[in-house]
Amino acid sequence: MAQITIIANLNCDQILRLSRPLSTGARIHYEDLGRRIGGGAANTGTALAWAGHDVTLLSQVGDDALGDWLLDQADTLGLHCDQVHRHPGPTQPLQLLMEPNGERTILRPNRPRLLLPPSLSSPMDALYVNLTAEGLPQLMQQALGLGLVFAQLPKDLSRRPSHYLITSVDDLAPHRVDDPWSFGREIAGPTLKAFIVTQGEQGAIAYTEKGCFSVAAFPTQVVDTTGAGDSYAAGLMDGLLKGQELTKAMEQAARWASFALQSASSIPSEKLRSYLKHTQG
Repeated sequence: MAQITIIANLNCDQILRLSRPLSTGARIHYEDLGRRIGGGAANTGTALAWAGHDVTLLSQVGDDALGDWLLDQADTLGLHCDQVHRHPGPTQPLQLLMEPNGERTILRPNRPRLLLPPSLSSPMDALYVNLTAEGLPQLMQQALGLGLVFAQLPKDLSRRPSHYLITSVDDLAPHRVDDPWSFGREIAGPTLKAFIVTQGEQGAIAYTEKGCFSVAAFPTQVVDTTGAGDSYAAGLMDGLLKGQELTKAMEQAARWASFALQSASSIPSEKLRSYLKHTQG
């Protein structure tokens, strides 16, 4: 079991299922499917907790009843929330607009930036980062000496000192990158071991100092794409923390992501939980 800290959003997702894809000027019917816990903190953290790791969340919620509900949900999922900050004011839910093909559009409210501690607790085997906060690069630099550091590519391209940098082909496309390895090194610094770009049904490609290689996606029927990238990151982390080669860890990540794609939920599917119980005894 590894000690893992996750710096990411803990969200309440309000789900609206649309009758047709979004388009400008259209009139679209929707069905309100209610709320569910989500965000990178819950999605990645739950998968890792189910895999037997000790997961601590460093996130924030409001000091209201909805914030209480989120913390109760996270605790039920096996996540440690003693470092979750309660900011003054309400917890603003996200609106997830689900199209018939499983694709989603996220309407995200403005919210205060996360207040980070001056240092991270140790021992710590891994850190995973999937948000932007003041002082985050300095905290990640400290974590490099404590364990493996994983990060999602930030939209503002700010520094993310890390060993493994992850993004999707859609998030990378606006930056028109000619040399992904050099681009990744600019963000992650000299400690970068691999820059991994997921490509949906086309699998994922890893860029390293020695070159690049692809790993196929795990075939699956897509129900809901929400949380698939978070489950991919969890599978990758679990594999690498257990000493797997990068190729094997990426194969595992693709399998974990496939369970998320099969499920109409934000957090990982119960199918993943059953799979982990079977494969890990």
